Amino acid sequence: MPDEKSKNRPTVSIIGTGRLGTTLALSLASRGYHIRSLVARRANSARKTATLLEEDVQVVAAKDVRSLNPADVFLITVPDDQIANVAAELTHVGTRSKVTTALHTSGALSADVLAPLSKNGWHTGSIHPLASISDASSGESALRGAFWSVEGDNVALRVGKTIVRDLNGKSFSIRSEDKPLYHAAAVMASGNAVALFDVALEMLAECGLTRDTARRILLPLIESTVRSLATKDPAQALTGTFSRGDLETVKRHLAALKRDQLADALELYRILGKRSLKLTKKHPQITQILKSV
Repeated sequence: MPDEKSKNRPTVSIIGTGRLGTTLALSLASRGYHIRSLVARRANSARKTATLLEEDVQVVAAKDVRSLNPADVFLITVPDDQIANVAAELTHVGTRSKVTTALHTSGALSADVLAPLSKNGWHTGSIHPLASISDASSGESALRGAFWSVEGDNVALRVGKTIVRDLNGKSFSIRSEDKPLYHAAAVMASGNAVALFDVALEMLAECGLTRDTARRILLPLIESTVRSLATKDPAQALTGTFSRGDLETVKRHLAALKRDQLADALELYRILGKRSLKLTKKHPQITQILKSV
C-alpha cells in the first residue's frame, strides 16, 4: 500500500517494458509512485505490464509516443541503440510540471544521448543498476540493496538518487565520459562470469558429466569464492593452482585442454592464468609456460 510519502512522489512514465522496465514499474508502484504511462514497441506488451499494477495506466505503442501524458519523470529503459530516437520523440511530448526529468537506464551511455531533451529545457541523466535481472518476477529482489550508477545534471542527479533510495538501493556517481569503461567492468564481473561458467560446464561435459550435474557441482564453489571476495582483496582471495605455483599441475591442465572442442577453454585458461600469476607476483616460470602456449 502507498504510504503518506507517496503524496509527494513524482509521477513516472516508463518507456520500455522489458525485464528492467517492468521491474521498475512494479517496484516504484509498490513504494507509492504513480505510474502514469507505459510504452512498448507493441501496445500489448505495455498492456501486459499494466495489468500487474493496481492503478489506471496509459498504455502507448512506441510509434505513438508523442501522445504520452505529461509526467514528472520519464524513465527510458529501451535498448541502448533506441535511446536517441526516444529522446527525439519525447521533445514533442507536452510537459505541465515545473520540473520534467528524463533518465535512461543504459550502463554504457551518458546523459549526453538525451541532448535533444536538455536543449528543450528538460533535466537529463541516467540511472543504471548493478544487478542481474533475468526476469521481472525476481527483479524486485535483485534490485533490493543494489548499487546504482547515477549521472547527469544536478536536478537529474537528485531525482535519480531519490529513486534509488526509495528502491532501497545505494547510489554512486562517476564521470560521464567513464561510463563505457564502467559498464565494461560490470560486463566483466557479471556477463563474462556467466560465459566463463558455461566454459567450465563444457569442460566437465568432456569428463562425462551432464550439464545439470556439472552446474550443481560448480555452484557451491562459486558461492564460496564470492563469500571470500566479500571480505578479501582478490590477491588474498585467490586460491588453487596458480596461487600455490603448482608447475606440474599447470602442465597437466594445458595438456588436457589441447583438444579442438576446448579451444576457447585453453585460451581463457592461458589469459586468466597470467592474470592470476600477476596477482600472486610470484612463479615467473609458470608465466613463461603460459606465454608459450
